[in-house]
Amino acid sequence: MLIEAIATLGVIGIVLVLLALTRIAADVILMASLATLMVSGILTPGEALAGFGNPGVMTIAVLYVVAAGLKETGAIQWLAHRLLGQPQRLRQAQLRVLLPASGLSAFMNNTTVVAMFIPAIQEWAGRLKLPPSKLLLPLSYAAIIGGTCTLIGTSTNLVVDGLLQSEKGIGLAMFSLAWVGVPVVLIGGTFLYLFADRLLPNRQGVLEQLEQAREYSVEVVVNEKGPLVGKTIADAGLRHLSFGYLADIERHGRLLTAVPPSTELQAGDILIFIGAPECARELRRIHGLKPASGDVHKLDIAHHQRCLVEAVIGPDFGGLNQTVRESRFRSRYQAVILSISRYGRRLPGKLGDISLQVGDTLLIETAQDFVDQYRYRKDFLLVSALNDSTPPDFRRAPVAMGILAAMVAASATGLLSILEAALLAGGAMLVTRCVPASKARRYVDLSVLVVIASSFALGAAMTKTGAAAQVAQWLLLIDDLAPWAALTLVYLMTVLFTELITNNAAAVLMFPIAVAVAEQLGVSFMPFIIAIMFAASASFMTPLGYQTNLMVLGPGGYRFTDYLRLGAPLSLIVGITAVTLIPLIWSF
Repeated sequence: MLIEAIATLGVIGIVLVLLALTRIAADVILMASLATLMVSGILTPGEALAGFGNPGVMTIAVLYVVAAGLKETGAIQWLAHRLLGQPQRLRQAQLRVLLPASGLSAFMNNTTVVAMFIPAIQEWAGRLKLPPSKLLLPLSYAAIIGGTCTLIGTSTNLVVDGLLQSEKGIGLAMFSLAWVGVPVVLIGGTFLYLFADRLLPNRQGVLEQLEQAREYSVEVVVNEKGPLVGKTIADAGLRHLSFGYLADIERHGRLLTAVPPSTELQAGDILIFIGAPECARELRRIHGLKPASGDVHKLDIAHHQRCLVEAVIGPDFGGLNQTVRESRFRSRYQAVILSISRYGRRLPGKLGDISLQVGDTLLIETAQDFVDQYRYRKDFLLVSALNDSTPPDFRRAPVAMGILAAMVAASATGLLSILEAALLAGGAMLVTRCVPASKARRYVDLSVLVVIASSFALGAAMTKTGAAAQVAQWLLLIDDLAPWAALTLVYLMTVLFTELITNNAAAVLMFPIAVAVAEQLGVSFMPFIIAIMFAASASFMTPLGYQTNLMVLGPGGYRFTDYLRLGAPLSLIVGITAVTLIPLIWSF
């Protein structure tokens, strides 16, 4: 091999290790690899930066604006409430989750679909007394497989289509993937419908009477000059709260557990409540109680402007694996953590000493603009205000749905390319005021776009230096390897890369390898490219492999083993279905 090919494989190896084993942001790692390839002379500046002008990348950027219009007008929320209905049994509920989630995610960003469905399903499940843990992971999986039906269903499809256009001059139509995607949805959805209830646990546990999947501890202090001093717990109205119960009282350094309702409250008592996230909001309404955390009073936010927010820590959170105190959470986010829930269970001990991890669900008190500020960033994957917030402008929901339908129709009929249709749809969302330009900017996820565009440099370097051809030779060392066996090998490699690194980066890395394998076998490259599209989206076995999987981790109270228990057989079923059907549609 040439020295450039060896160097390219070395850079890719380092990238894979850093993405899989460290918490360094993916966009930082991939931009560093792009710079290395360009400075070393392996790629020219034009070749290294070609990804930033790729049609697929630009389509993804514009579709963020389309998704923003759908979300801000409440179009998804409006659809969700009407499609979920009032089922009487869990099986009916699962069907009402699977069908709309897979259908909607075929035409819009699946992260947006899942983000809108999570609070709707939580409220819906609580009202109907259904366990959310049986519904939220199937929601994520249904959104993932639903996205494989169309070209705009996932960013991975658009990325690979962009590579096809730039490298081979071929573009896929809107519904080209439906021949395989629809059977995958039907077979995968049937598996989820039949087995999700059996394979997923019911994690409501101790607080089943609160109809919540998560539990929190909230500490408040009895105000020295307040009206509660000298009153019993029952007289103070603390015995029958709607969202929690009084567990312990800390008095003069002593912990009083299982306190009876006749216990008199004293000035300075620290009352420890266990309950749902709304418990903190309920306690704030009781005159004579104040938050136990001294940090609350250090916030530079007027009291009437504070609100309670639930946030799930994402992979780009700045204080990962640090304690709350070490992370300087208060000064960094102008917010105070009231309690922390992990895998659906309250974390005991002093809050300041708890180490923060990806997927932790935080109950925090902060300013009202916190939700708007961090909803679009990757510090937190799911941010929802528990207070009554401003409802979406549902009057514009039909307009937003109409724009989406027109975009799909224009692209599906061949009247416009997907990029052209998306550009017009994004502009229409702004012109019709479905979303303000300021909010539309926040929805555009620059870190994802940078990851995708910079990963193109790795693929270009593999093709230019011959590294892709060499890897293809290594894969084909087995004599007389049949094309279908090579297709299976490419699919499995892509699935492995997807679980280790981001799905888009996995697709870009495997693209030149798949083309080289096809060339060396003397067969068409199209089946291999389509296999990459499906394999890069088939991330079901870990919460870290796909963003929607991580989003439901905290709200559903899941553990890593739950993903493996349901995700491994689903991954196998999707893989067998895809690898069987792809050669029938796109012959070798």
